[in-house]
Amino acid sequence: MLRAATRHSGVRCVALGLLALAATTANLLLPAALGQALDALLTDPSGATRRVLSCTALILVLSVLDAFETVLGATTNARATAWLRERLTRHVLDAGPRAGRRFGPGELVARLVGSAGQAGAAPAALAGVLAALATPLGAIVALWLIDYRPALVFLCGAPVIAVLLKRFTRDSSQCVARYQDAQGRIAGSLTEAIDGARTVAAAGTADKEVARILRPLPELSREGHRMWRVQGRAAAQAVAVAPLLQIAVLATAGLLLTREALSVGELLAASRYAVLASGVGVLVGRLGGLIEARASAHRLGELLDVPATAHGTRHLPRGRGNLELRGVTVHRGGRTVLDGVDLVVPGGTTLAVVGRSGTGKSLLAALAGRLADPDGGDVLLDGVPLRALDRRELRREIGYAFERPALLGDSVEATIGFGHPTPPAHRIRAAARTARADDFVRRLPHGYATPCAGAPLSGGEVQRLGLARAFARGGRLLILDDALSSLDTVTEHHVSEALFGNMPGRSRLIVAHRASTAARADTVAWLDEGRVRAVGRHDELWTSSAEYRRVFGSGAEAAEGPAGGADDGSDPSGRERTGDSR
Repeated sequence: MLRAATRHSGVRCVALGLLALAATTANLLLPAALGQALDALLTDPSGATRRVLSCTALILVLSVLDAFETVLGATTNARATAWLRERLTRHVLDAGPRAGRRFGPGELVARLVGSAGQAGAAPAALAGVLAALATPLGAIVALWLIDYRPALVFLCGAPVIAVLLKRFTRDSSQCVARYQDAQGRIAGSLTEAIDGARTVAAAGTADKEVARILRPLPELSREGHRMWRVQGRAAAQAVAVAPLLQIAVLATAGLLLTREALSVGELLAASRYAVLASGVGVLVGRLGGLIEARASAHRLGELLDVPATAHGTRHLPRGRGNLELRGVTVHRGGRTVLDGVDLVVPGGTTLAVVGRSGTGKSLLAALAGRLADPDGGDVLLDGVPLRALDRRELRREIGYAFERPALLGDSVEATIGFGHPTPPAHRIRAAARTARADDFVRRLPHGYATPCAGAPLSGGEVQRLGLARAFARGGRLLILDDALSSLDTVTEHHVSEALFGNMPGRSRLIVAHRASTAARADTVAWLDEGRVRAVGRHDELWTSSAEYRRVFGSGAEAAEGPAGGADDGSDPSGRERTGDSR
């Protein structure tokens, strides 16, 4: 991941490395120039002006290089971060719901925002580490060029500094990884609480939710303090070792000065090079940034481990939208949710999938439109396995409506037409009329141009926009996952008239919770404990099985019978029922 980000910013990284190398070179030349200026002032004051001006020029060059390095480093980080976020967002969307199941929305956001930002700093941090390594190495070489004896004295203590840096790298890596994991858990819990804010408010459990969200906080604090201790210990050890090395080098150079083996200027230069060679504080800071970037890149790499959905290249032959599930088996969390399911939805007909909660109805609907893949078996549309279909054709030919649709798009019209390709305006409006959404959309402040974020929409109205989006897509197969649950009785009746009417060449698979919906379907598939228990007409199943009737609960609808329209879950007053966001 870090190599890919560095390659993406290759030109800028090279420029940044050259700037860092130039700054290091100037920094290494400065002590020698200062020493020569001092010698000139002591021996020939009239000729020292040129030496002093050269020192001034080096200081100015260092200032300019530092400014350029700061600006270029910031823009390199921003470009690398943007590239990482785009690449990972595409991969997460390509992976589909499985990425959300593995990490959760909050953890995904934390990684795509926070971890990507930290990993995006890797190219600049790498250039900084190389420059920070070049400085002590160059200082040792310069010290050797002045006199090999002070350099040998310094090299005797260099292994101690190497051990300190190695220990810091190891300890800091562990702390950073655990710290970021705790951050991710807090972000995940916070997202869940925000999604269920109404439930939390209604239950009066805000304090408990705060406690749940902040449960990893002690671990976060512990790892944060541990990071500070690791850095503090490294700094303290460096402070203890570095002055001893500097004093040893200075003492050796002073002894050589008394023997006239060194000049006063060379003594000054040697002391400055000893400071540069033992200055591990900058190196520790640079290494810390690189370690943090590496830990973040590891977290991003875990996102890439979630396989993206692979698509084929085949296209559908002429057909009427015949859907077939052959021996479909799905495992979730060590449990078999669907076990050898065989189903056929003949082209142009409607199949209602019913069953108690947890029997796999929504999962079956996801498999039918390839929002998920089975662990065993296959799903075919007009004889072509969905896995083999071209991606664009798959999404063009299968439309979806969900219980809680996401309103994606800048306006209501864009929300209804969301997808590729975008349907023409006349089809969007026709779909809105079919879903009984046209009337309330026209009453919005700007009609179809109203931004969804500012539109006062009820749960039923949101669901109708989702239905309109599915109707606008066209295609051979329409899948409704409990997409009528928030509609009032009258609106449901009108939408059902269109939905269950004659649609030649378009099949419909509907996850149904109401007997009135199942009664309108051509066929009903009754799921029970992950298996298809029966397939047939609703009235036949209703008459023959009391257990089938219990799928829809007791109460008015069960008493009314298969065609009953009494209690269907809507408000008795006829107002729309709105579900909680959770």
